[in-house]
Amino acid sequence: MASNITSAASQHAPSAPFSLPISPSAQAGIVILTLAFVLGFPGNLFVVWSVLCRVKKRSVTCLLVLNLSLADAFVLLSAPLFLRYLAGGRGWEFGSAACKLVHYLSNVNMYVSIYLICLMSIDRWLAVTRPFMSQRIRTKRSLLGLLLGVWVLAFILSLPMPFYRSNLKKTLAYNVTLSFCVPYHWGSAGHKVFQYLFETFMGCLVPFFLINTCYCYVICRLRSAKFQRKAQGSRLILMIICAFAVFWLPYHIVNIIEVAGMLNGSESVIKAALTARPNVTAFAYFSSAVNPILYVFAGSSHIRHAGLSFMGKLFEATNSESRTTSTFARSGRSSSSPDESNVLQILSVKLGRPFKSKNKDGSGVAGKGVDEPELKTLATTEPIE
Repeated sequence: MASNITSAASQHAPSAPFSLPISPSAQAGIVILTLAFVLGFPGNLFVVWSVLCRVKKRSVTCLLVLNLSLADAFVLLSAPLFLRYLAGGRGWEFGSAACKLVHYLSNVNMYVSIYLICLMSIDRWLAVTRPFMSQRIRTKRSLLGLLLGVWVLAFILSLPMPFYRSNLKKTLAYNVTLSFCVPYHWGSAGHKVFQYLFETFMGCLVPFFLINTCYCYVICRLRSAKFQRKAQGSRLILMIICAFAVFWLPYHIVNIIEVAGMLNGSESVIKAALTARPNVTAFAYFSSAVNPILYVFAGSSHIRHAGLSFMGKLFEATNSESRTTSTFARSGRSSSSPDESNVLQILSVKLGRPFKSKNKDGSGVAGKGVDEPELKTLATTEPIE
């Protein structure tokens, strides 16, 4: 992240020698951070526990949610440091390395979150538009490789952050010197433009283009086939996407506004962006706490009969829906190419068991046959467990 709620404290010079006054912006940051930590940290741990201990067969969506919750829980561990910084009135007391590290990890969380959501969208797109390919690549090895790739990519994309964050000392009244963890670009407008545009392009424009493209294809495909089944897993993914957009778009909009102000030399625009930045960054930080709340609402129908295992039931529903969606996509494509009976015939040959065709010409292989529903069931089995 280019800035965070800590910059609020540095914008209001203290008049007291030993303690900084808490500004209204810092007070708002304290409230947001407290809520994020109290709700988000135990909430994300509960999601992790539900997936690991209460879900028997884990779908691709389920495993992506697990990684998303791990990333959110990890970044929320930095909340106590920020709370001490804002409420303690003693500046940043944890050293330069911690200043760079917590902002680097916050940036990693942003990239991990949005690219995991991209994988969820791509998984839905493949299940609907390329069902056979979707089933072939849904293996533990391929999924672990993709997850590792997302984490490595996030750590690489976040590398500029430590270079643009510094723990600067400032001498206040009564010769008191305090440190402040603030953005630092060596006085270069070019560095600032690069960082903000890079974050917005790689953390917003590229992933949201992929997400929108995937879901446009999915929606068009399902509408054209008049698919009316309730898609609980798809709704859950859309809720996660919308929540991320609501909490992170203001941050990227402020990035664009500040860059526009610097390029046009408008001091008023730059000042407005600097004023809004601590608040929108704190708002974006809260996104790490909102997903467990969404899961509670999405799985509320399971609470009465499942108790604490209700979230496990919710995630198991994404598994069954994924299978049904793939089956639907296959049947939808059977009217064009290839023919469904031909596909089932090929499957029967691979299984070593003949398929009894429904055609009047009796072109099925002689001998003990395999029923069409059985082949469909075998074709829709998801290997991720």
